[in-house]
Amino acid sequence: MELERLLRAQGFGSRAECRALVRAGRVCVGGTLCDDPLAQFEAEGLGFSVDGGEWTYRKLVYLALNKPPGHECSRHPVHHPSVYSLLPEPLVRRGVQTVGRLDQDTTGLLLLTDDGSFIHRCTSPRRSVPKTYRVTTRHAVDDRQVAVLLNGVQLHDNPQPVAAAACLRVEQRCLQLTVTQGRYHLVKRMIAAAGNRVEALHRLSIGGLGLPESLSRGEWMYVDSPEEALISSGAGTLGCSTGVPDVLEGQS
Repeated sequence: MELERLLRAQGFGSRAECRALVRAGRVCVGGTLCDDPLAQFEAEGLGFSVDGGEWTYRKLVYLALNKPPGHECSRHPVHHPSVYSLLPEPLVRRGVQTVGRLDQDTTGLLLLTDDGSFIHRCTSPRRSVPKTYRVTTRHAVDDRQVAVLLNGVQLHDNPQPVAAAACLRVEQRCLQLTVTQGRYHLVKRMIAAAGNRVEALHRLSIGGLGLPESLSRGEWMYVDSPEEALISSGAGTLGCSTGVPDVLEGQS
C-alpha cells in the first residue's frame, strides 16, 4: 500500500494532507524517515510514527474506554464534552463510533470501533448481549427489591415485564445488576420501578469483556479479539495490544 493511502486509512487526513505530512519529513516507518508518499509497504501490523507519535496499522480498530462522568456519547454534544474528545484525533477522524451509549452521568466500560458489523452484532436485540453494572442506590436495598428485579418489573413502554438476568446485593446500597436489553435509561427505570433510585451507575462488563482495574477513568486501550471475548462466558480481561506505545495508550 502507498504510504499516503496508508496514513489516510489510519485517520491522518485526506490523501493530499497525508502526502504533505510525508514530504515534510514528519513520518517514519520502522524507525526510518520516509519522505516518499508513494513508497509501498505491507500495511497490516506496520509500525510507523507521525511527529514522534508511534502507531501500528490496523485495518479496523476496537477500543475500550473507561468513561468518566460528565461526557456525552455524541459527536455533537449539547451540554457536556464528547467522549470522542478523550481519543487521539486520528482515531476520531477514521470514524470510530460508540457501541451503544452511556448516559452522561454513567461511568465505566464503553466500546468504540469503526467496524459497523461488530456494532450491529453487539447491539442487535437478537444477540441479547449481557451488560453488568454496579448500581449505587439512594435507599437501602432489601430482599423484596432484589426479587422484584429478578422476577421482572413493569415499564410503561414495554407490555411485558423486564427482568434482570442477574442481581446481587453487594452492599446495603449497592447492587451488581445484569441486563440483556438496551432500552433508554433501562437500569435507572428498573430500579425506580422496584421502589428505589439510582445515585450512581458504573458499567463493569459487556458480554465477556470486563473493564480492567488498571484502566483509569478517561483512559482507553486497544482490544484484541473482541468478538471472542464478547461471547465468552463471564467477564474476562480485556486484551490490550502489547504493541501500543505508552505515548498513545490511555492518552486523553
